[in-house]
Formats: sequence, structure tokens, C-alpha cells
Amino acid sequence: MAFHIGEKVVYPNQGVGIVEQISTRNLTGQPEMFYLLKLNSSSLRVMVPISNVDNVGLRKVIRGKEVESILEFLRKGHCKTHQDWKGRFKENSEKMRSGSLQQVAEVFKSLLLLSQGKSLSFREKKMFDRAWQLLVDEIAVARGLARETVEAELVQSLTRSNLKVQLPS
Repeated sequence: MAFHIGEKVVYPNQGVGIVEQISTRNLTGQPEMFYLLKLNSSSLRVMVPISNVDNVGLRKVIRGKEVESILEFLRKGHCKTHQDWKGRFKENSEKMRSGSLQQVAEVFKSLLLLSQGKSLSFREKKMFDRAWQLLVDEIAVARGLARETVEAELVQSLTRSNLKVQLPS
């Protein structure tokens, strides 16, 4: 998949960024093309070899109907999770690295459901917060809305499914 300077892209588990530059570097003795991305959430700059884009999972920001599908999942979707936290954490980590916003939504909702009955472990709480941030950031970019507007919309979707929503810190 080819990207252009100024295009908004998603770097899995890191969030939305902008392609700032496409350049050739000679890091291994062979010239190789790279995308230079500036990540929105942290202002970090990341170099991604163009030959490694598919392996990394770099992709375009989702579109409107995909956003609707995610909101519908948050309202009505069902989550299956492992009972033991090791299996659950492993499965959720894989979903977070997948680059799929749908899978990030699944992680978020499953951890939200779990938190309704008991406190999340420190690592699960961090993952819960990260999933929330990734959801809000990408949907805000996809719709051209402020983060606060998207947060309110997500809370409304979750409240409709009778979940008590406590926003991540």
C-alpha cells in the first residue's frame, strides 16, 4: 500500500500519524525507501521502511461506515474473553497489535465489561486506557471532529448498552 506526504495513516498500537516525508536512506548498505511519520498522540517521529509496511500493519484511517460499525458493536456487540488473565492479556495484546480498530474496540469493550465486576490489573488498566485513546483518536480524525465530541458519542453508545462508563484517566 502506497501513502503520500500529508496523508493520515494508522500505525498499529500507536495511533494516527501523518506521513511527513518519504526518503531514501542507506542504513544497511543498501538504499531503502522510508516513510517518516509524526504520531498525533505523542508527537514522536517513526521511520517505517516501505518494504515493511504490510508487516507493520500501517494502514489508512477508517471511513464513515466503518465508524458506524464500531459504534454499533459498542452498543450491541458481544465479547468473549478468557477467564484467566494470562490468556486474556495475550489475546488482547494480539488484538491491539493487529492494527484493526474493530479489534481495539473489542479489547476496550471486553475490559469495560470485566471492570464492571472487578478491578482491572495494572496492565489491563493500561491496555484499557490505550484502547480508549486509539478509538477516540482515529474516530475523531475519520470524522473530522474534536476528541471531546467523539468521547461523548462513545460514552452515549456504551450507555445505551447499559454499561456503567468510567472514562479512562
